Amino acid sequence: MDLPRSARVAGRLIVRESSPSTNAELVALAARDAGRELPDATALVTLEQTAGRGRLDRVWTATPGTSLAISVLLRTDDPVGRPVGPERLSWLPIAAGVAMTETIAELLPHATVSLKWPNDVLIGEKKVCGILTELVPAAGAVVIGAGVNLTMSAEQLPVPTATSLVLEGAAATSGEADGDLADRVLADYLERLRSHVTALLTAHGDADHSGLRQRARELCGTLGGGVRVELPGADARHGTARDLDELGRLVVATEHGDLVVAAGDVIHLRHG
Repeated sequence: MDLPRSARVAGRLIVRESSPSTNAELVALAARDAGRELPDATALVTLEQTAGRGRLDRVWTATPGTSLAISVLLRTDDPVGRPVGPERLSWLPIAAGVAMTETIAELLPHATVSLKWPNDVLIGEKKVCGILTELVPAAGAVVIGAGVNLTMSAEQLPVPTATSLVLEGAAATSGEADGDLADRVLADYLERLRSHVTALLTAHGDADHSGLRQRARELCGTLGGGVRVELPGADARHGTARDLDELGRLVVATEHGDLVVAAGDVIHLRHG
């Protein structure tokens, strides 16, 4: 897989023909990197991930060569070397979701592309990308993984509620089509991710000051709609998603008052 522009954008680019899990591989590399030799924005990528995981340890699978698995190592100190508090790091997966939403929206200008809280990317109501973040405290870093459906056909989609960039109209050139499309998606995503994260860390994790909270509100298709929230170990709650709070949590208005959701499955409820 030839990724010339991505290689210029990444702090370091590691390309694998195949990987069980790009996140697991990069987390292991970071955990052994006591001297912090891996540069910020090191990216490990593949078009064939054989044991990928999503949120809540769900299995993530794709036909080899049709999806791009991306994991990016990001240092979590601010520009003067002060660690940003862990409660503020909850904005990092949202930053990744914002970056990928912007990337895909530019690639598909006539499509409706949105962020589904906290960090799935939808085209219409179909999922094209999921994101998983893992802390690596010993390395002062996080690893953000993203899986993007590039060239899947309708028959290759894992579930009916998924889609791919090519199915939605993204151009794939002849020859190494996936390489061309992968390079554009990866390079654009890395540029935007680094920009949003740099702004957030420069503001010492303050998403209002960095502008990330407002940008996430603009792109988040969850806000303003009816949702069902399935909380860990609890019954489902219904309400209207009305805001993202200062820590990136979803604020849902219910008949019993506001419910602030830090973790859980959120299902969009569409009527009519």
